[in-house]
Amino acid sequence: MDIPDFGIPPQLASRMSMAEQHEYLRTKLMRRRTLVTAGAVAAGGLLTGCGGSGSGAQGPQGTTPSPATSQVHGSVVSPFGRHLAFGADPKTQMRVSWQVPLAVKKPYVRVGLEPDDLSRKIEAEIRDLHTPGVTGVRAALEQYYVHAALDGLRPGTTYYYGVGHDGFDPASPKHRSTISSFRTAPASPEKFVFTAFGDQGVSQAAAANDHVILRQKPAFHLHAGDICYADTNGRGEKSDGYDPGFWDLFLKQNESVAKTVPWMVTTGNHDMEAWYSPEGYGGQLARFSLPDSGFDARTAPGVYAFTYGNVGFVALDANDVSYEIPANFGHSGGRQTKWLDEKLGELRASKTVDFVVVFFHHCAYSTSSHASDGGVRAEWLPVFARHQVDLVINGHNHVYERTDAVKDGEVGRSVPIGASTDPTKDGIVYVTAGGGGRDLYGFPSGVKESYEGHATHHDSIDSFHWTKSKASAAETVEWSRVRYRGFSLLAVEAESGARPVLKVSALAQSGERIDHFEVRRGT
Repeated sequence: MDIPDFGIPPQLASRMSMAEQHEYLRTKLMRRRTLVTAGAVAAGGLLTGCGGSGSGAQGPQGTTPSPATSQVHGSVVSPFGRHLAFGADPKTQMRVSWQVPLAVKKPYVRVGLEPDDLSRKIEAEIRDLHTPGVTGVRAALEQYYVHAALDGLRPGTTYYYGVGHDGFDPASPKHRSTISSFRTAPASPEKFVFTAFGDQGVSQAAAANDHVILRQKPAFHLHAGDICYADTNGRGEKSDGYDPGFWDLFLKQNESVAKTVPWMVTTGNHDMEAWYSPEGYGGQLARFSLPDSGFDARTAPGVYAFTYGNVGFVALDANDVSYEIPANFGHSGGRQTKWLDEKLGELRASKTVDFVVVFFHHCAYSTSSHASDGGVRAEWLPVFARHQVDLVINGHNHVYERTDAVKDGEVGRSVPIGASTDPTKDGIVYVTAGGGGRDLYGFPSGVKESYEGHATHHDSIDSFHWTKSKASAAETVEWSRVRYRGFSLLAVEAESGARPVLKVSALAQSGERIDHFEVRRGT
């Protein structure tokens, strides 16, 4: 086998910072090791990059193996990177997704109520994603993502499942260790926990945060965009540095949690991968199966809604409204905002929904490096206010920062650590949860961190927001209540009953709590 060249092509290196170059070289080596352990070695060679006939830059494709891989027996191809997501109804629908290093024949999922009885067998589809090569930068790459739709499930039930294909049966004694499980949403509201962060990438810190997630035993996890960072620059342009192979390592890294915890992602600026249509979202369409909630899932896969227990969740694509990074600005022609207004109205009208949580990437309110996006504020904040959204979760800035309750752009109510707030009269709390694992940011010069056990005096902060002219406008703000620079995530406990409550906590990577507050309506 030839020894691979782990250098960075000059054209790619010229578009990357020193930190990005270091991450690229480290990840390139790790990716090779990952694919070997994933079963990508057959006939003495690494077959991941074998050319195929697939043209799957636009999502689902047929399951016919390409000529270059059809001669490889399925027994030497091992699935990896399993990740779950809810369908439109989390009580009865689950989507199981995974990756194979080569095209395989007749992929499927086995599922049952006991690990020893996986009698139900559901066919799966392969989505072949082709990334064209760029001379002097990267070779062409074929990647194969597999998806199965599980419908008609029982609410509040634990299911066991295994993924396979011709030559690889997860129910066989040889592969029983690959069997995993998931649990559907309950038929009626009951207490549950969900976790959330954005800006994860591939790193030791990212993997460590996965372990923190598992310790919370969440019903599901929200990912507020900038998922993998295969696109290192995040401008949504073909001139960005890009290596699709980062996704192989990312999915392998997260399998330990995403194979049991539904991983509900949305779209960040680093997820606009310009080599795939439509709008650079063809890669997300190939890798994830997300709920179809009445919006155009074929052109905006990160826009959807679902209800779990007594909480409605809405995922948005902030690339559509961002003033800071305008590659996809206005791509929905206003349809996303119209859909948002209608969806929030539906959730508020539901007698079973006590709270509404919205998550997306770009920040409405933050003082860290990217600061606040004026496009998000102009397009969506009036809609949030009209429907009295209870909690907004963002990423983009690689810190933890939490506002007081914001109403009409000002502090509607101070919400110190441990306090309670009522969105029906106080305004909305906005949380930047961007400490998922990528290199951390800071706060403006002279601004101190302020978090549980280390709270500082509350002062106004000189910051800025992005304008439609792509320039920044200075502003002095008083809404920045909690600031923490380390890796972190949100853990939110939802309770129903006579006095419904969202108990919101932020956890450092050590597990130490750095913030907490409660959301109660009509108190």
